[in-house]
Amino acid sequence: MNQGSGPRRTAEILDATLRLLAERGFEKLTIEGVAERSGVNKTTIYRWWPSKAALLGAALIDAPMLRFPVPDTGSLHGDLAALARSLSRLLTEPPTAPLIAAALGAATHNAELASYTKAFFADRLAGELPIFERAAARGDLPDGADPMLIMDALAGAVWVRVLLRQLPIEPGFAENLATLVHPAAR
Repeated sequence: MNQGSGPRRTAEILDATLRLLAERGFEKLTIEGVAERSGVNKTTIYRWWPSKAALLGAALIDAPMLRFPVPDTGSLHGDLAALARSLSRLLTEPPTAPLIAAALGAATHNAELASYTKAFFADRLAGELPIFERAAARGDLPDGADPMLIMDALAGAVWVRVLLRQLPIEPGFAENLATLVHPAAR
């Protein structure tokens, strides 16, 4: 959702959506519950989002709690390590860890939500592209390198470690991962 569009209390609505998702799961997430938690009328929510999948999709893309700054450390390795650390925190620390798992689990069973999840990841990649543009300008990234493949490898390793293997992120994990992925960019 663009800045300036949506109801006045969009941030509260999106925050309530994500927190209720983490608490109740997608099946028990309701527009009525979001309205009550955010202090708005449910008709306001329905006016802007026609379904709970649309509402959750907007929350995934636009909610501030799921954002982290795009690093600019001066090197591709440093930026990749910083991204891995930020993603690790997002997937392991409250309040975001339980809602990420709930959203992805729900997306596997709901085609509408799956399309919003796809948009979520496309939005994240678009936000990370400046890292690769700066790296290319510094000569730290060769022509033809695929930023999506690099990010898939980096983020995929974090997602697998945390969500599938359910292992902790050890000290040095982000730096080791950046070292592993960085040469692949060449």
